[in-house]
Amino acid sequence: MSEKPFRVLPRVTKSNEHFWRGGAEGKLQFKRCNACETWIHPPSPVCPACYGKDVAVAAASGLATVVTFTLNHQPWVPSPDHPYAIAMVELDEQPGLRLMTNIVNCPAGEVHIGMRVRVVFEEHGDGDVWIPLFEPTGEGKAS
Repeated sequence: MSEKPFRVLPRVTKSNEHFWRGGAEGKLQFKRCNACETWIHPPSPVCPACYGKDVAVAAASGLATVVTFTLNHQPWVPSPDHPYAIAMVELDEQPGLRLMTNIVNCPAGEVHIGMRVRVVFEEHGDGDVWIPLFEPTGEGKAS
């Protein structure tokens, strides 16, 4: 297995630890409103759809579609993995539930809009942070 790439790690707080540490259990977790079932990201104590305060952590399927991407060719830090894909993916759970991420386990030149992807996690900091990344599912374009 190759060495993990350098990453600037997020500050984990009580309000976001579900997101950054859910990967330890293989779960991509977000806040979700119990009243209207809206998925909330970034985390907030109030639902942006109904303004309800009854929000809780829930696990998403981890399945998504690439909605846009770019290929980074600039080696900002020494690493053998250039170019690499930086993508915006939309989770299957809800239109507009999107994450900025990297597409991994796929040649950068094969990434395309409409590509079906699934979450995989990259552990950093001795289990303190699990970065959600996405890899191709092998399915065709989303319809």
